[in-house]
Amino acid sequence: MSSTLQYDSKREGYSPKFEFDAPYNPNVSYHFNGDVSQFHYGVKHPMKPFRLMLTDHLVSSYGLHKIMDLYETRPATREELAEFHSEDYIEFLARVSPDSLAKLPRGSLEKFNIGDDCPIFQGLYDYSALYAGASLDATRKLIKGQSDIAINWSGGLHHAKKSNPSGFCYVNDIVLSVLNLLRYHPRVLYIDIDLHHGDGVQEAFYTTDRVFTVSFHKYNGEFFPGTGKLDEIGCSRGKHFSLNVPLDDGIDDDSYINLFKSIIDPLITSFKPTVIIQQCGADSLGHDRLGCFNLNVQAHGECVKFVKSFGLPMLVLGGGGYTPRNVSRLWAYETSLLNGVSIPEDIPADIPFRNWFGPDYSLHPVLDNLYENKNSKKYLDNIRIRCLENIRFLQGAPSVRMEQEVIPNQDLSGLTQEEDDAIEELNAETDKFRFEQMEKDSMRAGELH
Repeated sequence: MSSTLQYDSKREGYSPKFEFDAPYNPNVSYHFNGDVSQFHYGVKHPMKPFRLMLTDHLVSSYGLHKIMDLYETRPATREELAEFHSEDYIEFLARVSPDSLAKLPRGSLEKFNIGDDCPIFQGLYDYSALYAGASLDATRKLIKGQSDIAINWSGGLHHAKKSNPSGFCYVNDIVLSVLNLLRYHPRVLYIDIDLHHGDGVQEAFYTTDRVFTVSFHKYNGEFFPGTGKLDEIGCSRGKHFSLNVPLDDGIDDDSYINLFKSIIDPLITSFKPTVIIQQCGADSLGHDRLGCFNLNVQAHGECVKFVKSFGLPMLVLGGGGYTPRNVSRLWAYETSLLNGVSIPEDIPADIPFRNWFGPDYSLHPVLDNLYENKNSKKYLDNIRIRCLENIRFLQGAPSVRMEQEVIPNQDLSGLTQEEDDAIEELNAETDKFRFEQMEKDSMRAGELH
């Protein structure tokens, strides 16, 4: 029997391959739904939800599930999606399918930006609701103090807009998560280390001082999505509460880490967030199918580890990443960092789909030096100075009146404590069924592969 995620690590007959010195940590939670990895954008499309199954297998094969709280999540409801997305767009997602395309009103595909990047595939709405639901579940655990760090690798789809998809993203789970967290937190910091600019999140909060968005990304005016210049700093009340770090091809580990830390440290000190969302898009790794950076797994992880070191509540999300074997390596490694444990460099021998990780079978493959580093020291110093100047304009953290009419006293789900407890009890009771279903899914995916 292959190792898979499970709630009860003491199940009779289960023998994990790796043990940790660290005690069980109930303050880190892992939010997932095995069904989300079964969707398919299309044979030639670079986005492969299968990467999530690979990640789950690595996490469980390393035994990381033993030291986290695991939550199998429910899909987001239409009401939850409507907290940000327009009603007509949600209705479109709910009824569109490959079979119904011919019945759509003329101009619908153009209106909703459907095309090669954002195709219509079977189960599109269900897929979107699943990954958004997982992020919302993670925010609820943070709000209730049940988790200090909540992880949802299926989330982080930062390009989706209010009324249309963009860049492989159909529902913006990040914006929905921020909105939920704002009901309880006066200030939210959003950090994006995806290769692409986090335009959908920046746009949603461009005029508020309660959300600070910072994005490290490739930018040359033509690279998708074409936004993310230094002078995009927010407007109105949100002026100086957006920060962009545009980078050129080939940035290396040391340059990226040094720049990241030199900006994030004073930013957190000045803005004083009460919760942080970190989007960990894996397309900023070297050798990514759509990438152009030279980052190794350890360097990307160092940025996550650094943010964790501030000891603030964190929602950690996935994002881009189009070489599945490296995406899963990265997110499994960052799961270990967030739990404060070390895991072996060798890929476990008994993991399903192990052949995907050859020929080195290492958690830390060499991913640098594929591209020329076009980021000169002078250029990076200039970027750093201009970013620090923007941070100085904050002049301290903005104050927020935490009154009931300003901050509602219930979360986005609208569930009572009794209903929430009942859902968690139901999840625990259906553990055996979920475990068996994931085994079947793994076997079916192996046959497709």
